[in-house]
Formats: sequence, C-alpha cells, structure tokens
Amino acid sequence: MKVLLVGGGGREHALGWKIAQSAVLSKLYLAPGNPGLKPLGETLPIGAEEIDRLVDAAVALAIDLVVVGPEAPLAAGLADRLAEKGVPVFGPSKAAARLESSKSFMKEVCVAAGASTAAYGRFRETGSAKEFLRAQKAPYVIKADGLAAGKGVVIAETLADADRAVDDMLGGLFGDASAEIVIEEFMTGEEASFFALCDGENVLPLIAAQDHKRAFDGDKGPNTGGMGAYSPAPVFTDDVYERTMKTIIEPVAKELARRGAPYRGVLFAGLMIENEIPRVVEFNARFGDPECQVLMRRLKSDILPALHAAATGAMKGQTLEWSDDAAALVVLAADGYPGSYKKGSPIRGVEAANALPGVVVFHAGTQEKDGALVANGGRVLNVTATGATTREAVERAYRGVDAIEWPEGFCRRDIAWRALTERA
Repeated sequence: MKVLLVGGGGREHALGWKIAQSAVLSKLYLAPGNPGLKPLGETLPIGAEEIDRLVDAAVALAIDLVVVGPEAPLAAGLADRLAEKGVPVFGPSKAAARLESSKSFMKEVCVAAGASTAAYGRFRETGSAKEFLRAQKAPYVIKADGLAAGKGVVIAETLADADRAVDDMLGGLFGDASAEIVIEEFMTGEEASFFALCDGENVLPLIAAQDHKRAFDGDKGPNTGGMGAYSPAPVFTDDVYERTMKTIIEPVAKELARRGAPYRGVLFAGLMIENEIPRVVEFNARFGDPECQVLMRRLKSDILPALHAAATGAMKGQTLEWSDDAAALVVLAADGYPGSYKKGSPIRGVEAANALPGVVVFHAGTQEKDGALVANGGRVLNVTATGATTREAVERAYRGVDAIEWPEGFCRRDIAWRALTERA
C-alpha cells in the first residue's frame, strides 16, 4: 500500500513512525515531512495546506491512502477533493470537520445528539456578548468560533478581562476565526482526551490520554498547544469509558451521519470529567498533538489496516491491541513559547536520547541547516518513553530530555503529576 502522509509536526512524525512499521506498507510519501520523518519515506516539497498540489500528487503517484495529520487542510476540504478523484483519505470531509472548525456547530451537534456539554451562547457583536457575560459567573470562557491555531480560547478570571477578550476577538484578533465567538459555562473537573476511529457508520474506540496545556510547572502560565502528555489517564475509568461511548461518541457520529456529513477519520473528544461523568469540552477532527504520540507508543497492532478501513467504510470487525505499558511525553519548546521565540538555534544529542531504553524522540519543529539540526518552531521536540508504570515512563522521558543539548529550549518538569501524586 502506498501512503501519503500530510503534515510535518510531532503528531505526523509519530504517525509516520507507526505507519512505517506496517507489514502492508510498500511506500511512504511525506508532504512536507520533517527531519525526523525523512529516513522513513520520500519527502515531497508540498505544504500541508497546498490542496491542489496534494491532490495532484496523490493522483499522479497512485496513492492508496492519504493520511491527513493537521486540521487546517481538512477544514479547507482536502478530503472532499481527494474523494472526487477516488483517492481514499483518512480524515473527515469539510462538512464533518466543522466539528472542530466551528465551535458553534460543535455545540449544535452536541445538543442534537444529547451529548453533555457546557451551556453557551454565540455572538457576532460585542453588546450582546457582554450582556450575556453579565449573566454568568466567573471564570468566563470565551472562544473564537473558528480555527485559531490552538490559541482561540480565553479563560478570564474577572469580568474586565472577559470584556477585553470579547473586544479583542470580535475586533479581529484571529481574523475570520473570531468573527463569531462562543461564550460558555466554565466546567470543573479533570480533563482527558479520548479517541475513536469512525468510518461513517461504525466506531472503533481507541484509548485515552491526558495532556498539559499550561506552559510552566504547576499548570501555570499561558495556554499552549500542549507541553506534555501521558497514557493511560487514571481519571478515564471503565465507567467513564462506557459513558463516553454511549452518551457522546456514538450519538455524535450518528448525528453527523443524519446531517449528511458521515464522519470518517479519528474523532478526538476533549472531555471534562467530574464524578465520573464526562462532558464535551471540544471535538477535534484529527489526532491530538501531543496525545497522538503517546497513543502510537502504546499501540501494538499494525495501524495501517485500521486507517484504511476507516477511510473506506470497512471498519466493521476491526480490532486494535494496546500495550499495558504506560507512555509519557515531554515537549521541548523554544524559550518564549507560546509568545515570540527565535528560530535557528542548534540542537544536539537527539541520537543519544533515542539510544536510551524506551525512548523515542519525535520532531515537531526542527529543520536541517548545513547538515545540523536546528530549531524551527515553538514546540520543537517531543521526547517520549514507555515503561511498566507511568512513573517509569516519565523518568525515562526526562532522561531523554537531559541527553539533549539545547540551551535555548525549556520544558515542564512535572509531566503526569496528577497520575504520580493523586493516584500514585
């Protein structure tokens, strides 16, 4: 099977790493890939959002399956364009991807499906938005309706901060993505991420993970795209799993099919869990980043048949086997992230980290320059490790971090603290 993997971040490196192990893979193409992915396949100089060029390449290369990693090309209709050409694609249509690309659409689907989520209002002008805020209690949750690169959510502790967020977003802070905003009830509990494969009709549950959104130890600092992750997630008990499948995943998949937008790909549910009751925080139309990386580390089965089955409506009867080992991931980010940061600083020691027991380093924002590895993004490296316990996986991941020489980077030092302290 010839596969085209779209994207070039840590999530895509992890997917490519797993796909490359497949017994049914004949050739892996990468668009655009990254230095870590380079040894696994043939790199195509095509960006993840160059829809026309991606479609042309898939047709010209007679690709058997396109696997789309990031959300932007899905929201732009890449899956639809490929389907028109008869190319199987793992990733939802533009209509189904609205579950991520429009917060208000996601809310509508949840309400129609009976999936529990926060109470909300949607607004296009500041007056009504601020009036709604004054009927709520702090903290206030303000979200850009569209895709904002993981930065379109503000949790404001005061009404003044909430008003400012409304003014900023509706004033064009995120362009078209914040032309409409959603203000919702603040939910309490513990967050977890759950994943399921869908083929438009059938649903295959995967496993759960937890990530760390705040930049600094102790869950301090600004929100980021994720500074680390681990799996299993202790908060995601068997009872939570049953409730998530029966009251959220399955009803939402059925509701999308009812609307004429059957979902094919991976459905990522961001959940808030309190007293073992899950509520929907958000849906994503792709694997989480960095959650995907720990999922791939725990997956024992060949992933490619399952991805192809989801893309072609043939998932009934598919099963996947997962390791009992835990997996942990530590993000090495550039100083200043998620604010402004510099690119081009040299990185050494990745090979030494990869040589450690249980450690695999995934590239998220790197570049090769004059034969050397340099930083080329905010989140730069994902140091993953597996172990018999979460504690062992975390300890191994930090040994990997310490083997890497990159003075211009930083990381959190408390990844998986909930699992290691509250439920040790």
